Amino acid sequence: MAFLLRTVTTSAEGREIVRTRRIERDRLTIGRGPGSDIPLTDLAVALEHAAVERRGDRLQVAVATGLTVALDGRQVSSGTIAVASGGDIRIGRHLLRFLPAPAEADDIEVGVERITEGAAKLDRSAERLFSLASVMPGKRPMAWLLALLVLGLCIGWPLKTFHDRQQRAARFAHFQADEIWSAGHLSAAHAALQHNCNACHDKPFESVRDAACASCHRDIHGHADPFRLARAQPDLTAWGRFQLRVKQAFDLPPGRCIDCHTEHQGPQKMAPAPQRFCSDCHTALSSKLPDTKLGNAADFGRIHPDFRPAVITGWSGEHPILGRVSAATGREENGLKFPHALHLSRSGGAAQMARRLGLGSGLDCANCHRPEPEGARYQPVVMERDCAMCHSLAFARTGGTIRTLRHGDPAQVIADLRDYYSARSAPPPPSLAPSARRVPGAAPAAATRIRFEQGASAPGPDAAVRAVFSRGGACYDCHEVEAPPAGSLAYRIHPVAFPERYVRHGWFDHRPHAAQSCGSCHQAASSRSASDVLIPGIATCRGCHGGERTAKAVASPCAMCHSYHARPGAPAMVIRQRLRGERRAVAVEAVPMAAGEGR
Repeated sequence: MAFLLRTVTTSAEGREIVRTRRIERDRLTIGRGPGSDIPLTDLAVALEHAAVERRGDRLQVAVATGLTVALDGRQVSSGTIAVASGGDIRIGRHLLRFLPAPAEADDIEVGVERITEGAAKLDRSAERLFSLASVMPGKRPMAWLLALLVLGLCIGWPLKTFHDRQQRAARFAHFQADEIWSAGHLSAAHAALQHNCNACHDKPFESVRDAACASCHRDIHGHADPFRLARAQPDLTAWGRFQLRVKQAFDLPPGRCIDCHTEHQGPQKMAPAPQRFCSDCHTALSSKLPDTKLGNAADFGRIHPDFRPAVITGWSGEHPILGRVSAATGREENGLKFPHALHLSRSGGAAQMARRLGLGSGLDCANCHRPEPEGARYQPVVMERDCAMCHSLAFARTGGTIRTLRHGDPAQVIADLRDYYSARSAPPPPSLAPSARRVPGAAPAAATRIRFEQGASAPGPDAAVRAVFSRGGACYDCHEVEAPPAGSLAYRIHPVAFPERYVRHGWFDHRPHAAQSCGSCHQAASSRSASDVLIPGIATCRGCHGGERTAKAVASPCAMCHSYHARPGAPAMVIRQRLRGERRAVAVEAVPMAAGEGR
C-alpha cells in the first residue's frame, strides 16, 4: 500500500509545476515540520498538525490535540474518508484532495496545492450568492443611518427624558434614558438616586454644583471661604490669580464637593481622610493666612496648639459672653459657687453626709454627673435631681406635706415666704436662719423638729426672706446674690450658665475612656472654686494619644477629633466607623450652639 503525492505549484509566470512523489507506507504525516511526509509552508499549520492512515476501505484522519482541519467543508478534530468516494482536507491555505479509487487499490492518489488569491475570490463570489448584500443599502447610506440612530438613542432620547423629568419634577424607580450617560454605578450612600439624575445634575452638560449637594445635605457646612484660601497661597502666580477670577465668575470655586466626593465609581465607601489632607494647609497656616486666629497644626503628637476651651468670660445682662481661654490658666464666670475639693474630700461634712446616705466613704463624680444615653457627653446638673438629697430647700411642714422653695425663681421664693410667714406663726426653720443653718450630714426633718420643740419665736416675713438670701442662707451658699436697694426685698440671683461644649471645633467621646477614672484627666479634687476650668490640657491627652503614625497606645489622625465640614456633632470618620461597626457607638446628634460664642 502506498500514497502517490502530486504537489502542484505555480511559477511567477503563472505556469503550473507538478511534482510527483511516492510514499511506501499506509500512513501520511502532515505538518510544517521538515520531517513530515507532506510539508506545508504556512504559519497557520503546526509542526505536526495531522496524520492520515489507511484502514481497509477508509482513511482515518487524526488531528493533533487542540487543532482542527476542514474535512469536506467541516471543521473537525478527527474523521474518516471513504477510499471509493475520496475527500478534501484543508489545512491553512493548503488543500489536500484524496482522489477516488477502488476499495482494493494499492495506491491512493493525493493532490496537494496552495489556494491562491484567485481561488479565494471565486470562493467569495460563491458566498455572495447566499448573502443579503444585493438587497441591502450601500455602505454610505448605512453609515448615515447608523449615525442618526446613535444620535437619536444616545443624545436625543436622553435629553427628552431629562427635560420631561424636570417639567414633572417626579422621581422614577425604573430605567431612565439619560442613565446611558452614566459613567458607572453610584456609591452606596447615593444608591437610591440611581434613576434620578436630576437630583445632582441640574443642567445637562454641566458639572455638578455645590448647591445641588447642599439641597439635600443641609446640615453640612463649608470648611472656609475657598477663594480666600486659594488667594492666600504664598506661591500664587499672576496666571493663577487670573484663573481664580474666571472660576469665581462661573461659580466654580476651588475645593468643590466633587473634588473630594467623587461619584460613579461603584458602590464603594468613602475612605477616611489621611492626616496629610489637613496638614498640607494647616502645617504653616499662619504664613498663608496672616490674619487667622488658628494655630499651626501638623501632627497631634508633635505640632498642635494647646486646647483653648470656650468659656463664659463675662455677662451682658442676662446673656453670657463666650471667649476662648487657656485650659491651664483660664477662669470661668459661670455664676456659681461650688468647690469640687470640698465635695470630693473624704473628710468633712460632705463625706459625713455621703456615709449617712449609704454612698460610701465620700462623694464621687458619678453621684452628681450623669452620662447622656449615648455615653459621649454628660447631662447638665439639675439641682432637684442631683443636689437636693444633700442641699434640701424644705422650709416648713403642713400636716404631712413638706413645703420647699422653688429653685431658680427668686421672685416666687420671696412670694412663698411672705405668704407663709404673714399668715402663720411658726418658728424659723434651720434651713432659713443664718445662725442655725444646717450643716451637711444633719437630717433636715430632725433639725426642723428640734426647733419646733424649742418653741422659738416666729420671725416676720421680711426676716425670713432676708435669712434665705443672706450669708449662710439656702441661696447664698451656692449662688451669687445681688442685694436689693435699702428698704427693698427684691433680691436677685446672678444667672448660672455653662457652655454645652467647651471645645467647639473638636470632638471628644467619653465612652472609649470609660476605663479611666475622672481624676486621671480632670483635676477636680484640688479645685476650690467653680471658676476653675477643669478641661485637661493637651499634655494630658498626649499621655496616650499620638499622631497618625505613633508608637503610643492610640494613633490619632486629625479626622478622629475634627471634621472637615463644620458640624457640632461627631466627625465624619467616627460616624462611618460606628455605622460599619468598627468601634463603639457614639453620639451623632446635633448639639445646639451656646449663645454668644464667636468663631
